[in-house]
Parts: sequence; C-alpha cells; structure tokens
Amino acid sequence: MTDRLPKLLVDALGAIAAAQEFVAGISLQGYLADKMRRSAVERQLEILGEACSRLAKLEPDTAGAITDLKLAIALRNRVIHGYDAVDDEVLYATVVDDLDALQSDLARLLTARITASRSTPPST
Repeated sequence: MTDRLPKLLVDALGAIAAAQEFVAGISLQGYLADKMRRSAVERQLEILGEACSRLAKLEPDTAGAITDLKLAIALRNRVIHGYDAVDDEVLYATVVDDLDALQSDLARLLTARITASRSTPPST
C-alpha cells in the first residue's frame, strides 16, 4: 500500500459518514423537499466516488477486494455527468440502505494500513 491510500480511505469514509448523517432521521419525503440536503448528499457521493476512483487507480489489486467500489465510482459519474437525470429517491435509498458493506471494507483496509505502518520499523 502506498502513503496516499490512508487519505483516500479517510476521505471515502468521511463522505459516507456525512451522507448518512445528512439523511439520518429524515423521511424520503423530507429529503425530496430539501434541496440543500439533497445537494449536500450529492456532494458527499461525489467525494466518495472520486476517492474510490483514485484508490482503484492507485491500488488496483486492493480495490478489487472492496465491496461495491465500482458501484460507488459509477454513482459518482452519474451524479456529475448525468446531473439532470439523477433520481433523488435512488440516492436516498443508496445512502440509507447500501453503503454499509463498502464502509466496512474501507474501514478494515484503513485499520490494516495503520496497523502495518505501526509495525514497520523506521528506516535508518
């Protein structure tokens, strides 16, 4: 793993946490009625997808073992390039129901990276 990987993992995990925070306790109807909240969630999904895309380029073998990584990248591309066709109900459902496995895999990788860096003796 490279030194850039931890930052990408932290960015992706932060984006998931923020998106989940933005929809916590909010009904679908409340979400659909709140343009600012929808924009905030879209931004976090963009960050998540971009961090996952960079991770895939940086560490292709590692990326292959991450659940839903390709879907996060595809969602980012849809939000950015197909902004006029984004289905807000799908984004809401994605944040509420579909990010847990990705979050778990990213957190596991970050923990492994931190553990490995602590157990590696410094260069002299």
